[in-house]
Amino acid sequence: MDSIEKIQDFFASDGPLAKIIPGYLPRAAQVEMAEAVGESIANREHVIVEAGTGTGKTFAYLVPAILSGKKVIVSTGTKNLQDQLFNKDVPLIRQAMTVPFAAALLKGRANYLCTYRLQLAIHSNLGFSREDAAALAKIKKWSKSTRSGDIADMPEIMENNPIWAQATSTRENCLGQECPEHAECFLMKARKKAQDAHLIVVNHHLLCADWSIREIGFGELLPNADVVIIDEAHQLADTASNFLGMSLSSKLIADLAKDALLEYYQDAADMPDLRVAAENLEHEVKDARLAFGVGTTRGDWKEIEANLKIMDSLQRLQEHLSTLADQLELAAVRTKGLESCFKRAEQIEEQFKTLLQDKSGKWIRWYETHKQSFTLSLTPLDIASEFRQFMAQHSASWVFTSATLSVAHKFDHFAKSLGMGSPKSYSWESPFDFANQSLFYHPKGLPQPNAPDFVDEIVQVAIPVIKASKGRTFFLFTSHRALRAAAKILEQKIEYPLLIQGDRPKAILLDDFKQKGNAVLLGTSSFWEGVDVRGEALSTVIIDKLPFSSPGDPVLKARMEAMERQGRKPFVEYQLPTAVIALRQGVGRLIRDVNDRGVLLLCDPRLLKKSYGHMFLNSVPAMRRTRDIKDVEAFFAEHG
Repeated sequence: MDSIEKIQDFFASDGPLAKIIPGYLPRAAQVEMAEAVGESIANREHVIVEAGTGTGKTFAYLVPAILSGKKVIVSTGTKNLQDQLFNKDVPLIRQAMTVPFAAALLKGRANYLCTYRLQLAIHSNLGFSREDAAALAKIKKWSKSTRSGDIADMPEIMENNPIWAQATSTRENCLGQECPEHAECFLMKARKKAQDAHLIVVNHHLLCADWSIREIGFGELLPNADVVIIDEAHQLADTASNFLGMSLSSKLIADLAKDALLEYYQDAADMPDLRVAAENLEHEVKDARLAFGVGTTRGDWKEIEANLKIMDSLQRLQEHLSTLADQLELAAVRTKGLESCFKRAEQIEEQFKTLLQDKSGKWIRWYETHKQSFTLSLTPLDIASEFRQFMAQHSASWVFTSATLSVAHKFDHFAKSLGMGSPKSYSWESPFDFANQSLFYHPKGLPQPNAPDFVDEIVQVAIPVIKASKGRTFFLFTSHRALRAAAKILEQKIEYPLLIQGDRPKAILLDDFKQKGNAVLLGTSSFWEGVDVRGEALSTVIIDKLPFSSPGDPVLKARMEAMERQGRKPFVEYQLPTAVIALRQGVGRLIRDVNDRGVLLLCDPRLLKKSYGHMFLNSVPAMRRTRDIKDVEAFFAEHG
């Protein structure tokens, strides 16, 4: 039996899946996608596969990949999707498979407990707050029972709690084989399991981080694979761009100073100059953040060069870093921990020098400030040529899949972004009946997005829709500023529970939204994709603007200028297709199930008044459209 016949039998109405999934019915698009993936694997070809929501694309690529018997890496867009795929989808397929296969979940090192670092923190003299000390005690207790060391499995301490930095390692501070805990290292165990597995589930961050540290093939984490499947592939170019560049955060420097102090107290207490150098560096990091001013922002490197206060502060920071490196060099002979700190100091010094002095023209230099830290970055102008070379070095079949890869039914933008020529491509529409399940409302008289009262006016337009929907709304924004302005108005105008991004962690907001059943959730980019709310709890999606990236963004600005120098059209080639894909993701939140019903409200008049509006309209599902609020009220009156 050939691979296509095996796939067809697996998805048949009386096949293995039907025996384990109650009410299973074959979906033509799912079977066709599985066949296309199976053919690309058998022929060692690359393929782009777009499959609308409800196609069942996860099974459509997992089944042929596993049936092939080849070594497979699946990379997902987020850790949440990675966990879902490994903990829910893979076990279900394993139940149906007659052929056994080994699967492994592999995350970046920051997701695994480091018992050496934990002990170092517990026995240090740095002093922790009562809350942090209690958290470390809980982590220590959990460390004695966990089998995986995956911090996502520790329910009492949130993954985003800063205390985890004291109980996990980084590439910079890991002692490797010199670590006294190396034999029991959770990360090493996870890597070993991945080496031995047929199917390895990773995420884009790990895939790209691993690619970026080796010039040929996969790096130290990922074994050679016959098949690489990229799910949520529309995110890959941005993730790869971040990892192929260079980023130096003030937190990285502060962590070095803190770790140097930890090692000082443990093994070099007779070297007071080391302590002074580490403490001085800690203070200088904080001073450097203050030099950037209050607030959070992203800016072009030219702004740094034009600001003497910032340049002087960075110069002093570089000098203090050099002083600490000199002291660590003297202490490095004592222990592996001190030696590791010295090597990190050297690496950071080199990065700092590159960032401050780069004149090559190959990179975009920019900075970003956060509440208590800042980041200096180099980003490549283009990753297409590097990714093309990377794929050429491998004999693996690459499968790129997502619900949103095309723009007006063409894959040119996606293929060009990764340096691919014209690989085979397929597209299957969502099986959901959008014409009957949804309504696209685009009212008349909307204000221009640059109008000073834009937010006020669109909120007034949105309120009747929210009331007709009885809450049950995602209100999605293209900026945090607009979100906050809308929140102030809605607090006074609606009676439904208001959930605002930033007030609480995303997962808690989502759970609350689902449980309340009549809430209005205000979110920005992280709620435009990767969020799945099925049923009546989400019956309306409101989008404030067409999601064009801010023209003031330093990375976008530099890319556009470079494209113009090459005689290209950055708006048509880059800004427009990127915005279309982002809008498709936002719209995709509305209908998640065959029984879902909902209204989409888009508040941007450019949809009909600009020549490029048809690109957006041609890229969203075929919904019934209206410009009359009465149709919205009638829709909810009919469907509830």
